[in-house]
Amino acid sequence: MAYVFETVPADRGLIDLDDPREVSWWRKRFGCSEAQLREAVAEVGNRAAAVEQLIDGSPVVITL
Repeated sequence: MAYVFETVPADRGLIDLDDPREVSWWRKRFGCSEAQLREAVAEVGNRAAAVEQLIDGSPVVITL
């Protein structure tokens, strides 16, 4: 029997769309499709907190 280990992102504050394992992890974390995840990252950047707010429908607050 083969075991598949889920890879937790090295930096859980940032989303790396170039790593398919991370994309899968973030999709499960946010409960969204890959297309929704990519659209959210395109809109607010790769900060996980901002993407989560956008996907959840919360107002996105960007701090500098």
